[in-house]
Amino acid sequence: MNETTLKRTAAPDSERDATIRVVAPARLHLGFLDLAGTLGRRFGSLGLTLERPCLVLRLRPSSTLTASGPDADRAVLAAGRAMDWLGIEGGAEITIDTALPPHAGLGSGTQLALAVSAGMAALHRRETSLREIGAALGRGARSAIGIGAFTEGGFLLDGGKKLNSQNNSAPPLLARHAFPAHWRVILAYDPGHSGLSGTDETTAMDTLPPFPDQLAGHLSRLTLMQALPALVEEEIGPFGAAIGEIQRRLGEHYAQAQGGRYTSAAVGGAMGWLEAQGIAGVGQSSWGPTGFAFIGDPDQADQLLADLRARYAGHPTLRFDCVRGRNSGALIERLAPSPAA
Repeated sequence: MNETTLKRTAAPDSERDATIRVVAPARLHLGFLDLAGTLGRRFGSLGLTLERPCLVLRLRPSSTLTASGPDADRAVLAAGRAMDWLGIEGGAEITIDTALPPHAGLGSGTQLALAVSAGMAALHRRETSLREIGAALGRGARSAIGIGAFTEGGFLLDGGKKLNSQNNSAPPLLARHAFPAHWRVILAYDPGHSGLSGTDETTAMDTLPPFPDQLAGHLSRLTLMQALPALVEEEIGPFGAAIGEIQRRLGEHYAQAQGGRYTSAAVGGAMGWLEAQGIAGVGQSSWGPTGFAFIGDPDQADQLLADLRARYAGHPTLRFDCVRGRNSGALIERLAPSPAA
């Protein structure tokens, strides 16, 4: 088990028995709408909050700042920066029970940073703006989907970053809608591959070919006039067709940076098989490798999941799941002390 410790001053006696539990959901990033920015804003994002996988962690006061479990190093760094920004003295014992897969297109870095920061604020009873603390931690630089998934959940649209702005806050959320309860999302995981992140992601974004205004207009129209109305009226056909078309166009644009429309050829093959079964709303979250497919009927989704698992049973790393959307954000709760405390 990983463990990282940073010395801090003692926690207040009044909080010594507190335990804060945070459950933060994964999200899908369904694509940027405008990478050119010729109207003064760049990016603009679509995303969906998922019922699982979730990050689960607990925080207790301590005289040191300690994290154990998966992603312990990143948790300590985020906690230290959050405490400095919030002006908190004292430490915490952070236990990560379940982590999100890193560099998989599920928002693990943002959800961890926000979960630790929100947990620290709750532990020390501090009011805070997660949008502001996200900016302080370097989150939301291009997209507000991760912050929106943490704070609100549901299906999200943000308005992109204003060019040449000195404001480091996340883009504004323009729309948030509930994801239909009977719709399902098939997820394809391939831990044998990793999506781009950090400096590799920045380099890729800076070296992509020019993004035509005509394409930005097409993607924006698909979003505003097809995907969002179909979502609200619960019409899976036009919704899936719009998301699938957005994903196809973006996959072609990113192909030179990620080696094709999909980071993982195996995930790409699985998504292609689903398309051949008549499922239009398929694609890859962010830089992948996680793939997704939107299904409007639960029974059909269960059958497709079983077929995929049987079809790829011999693949060494490819795995599948079928989940709902999550129409609420992170859970932050203060647990009652144990009888022995």
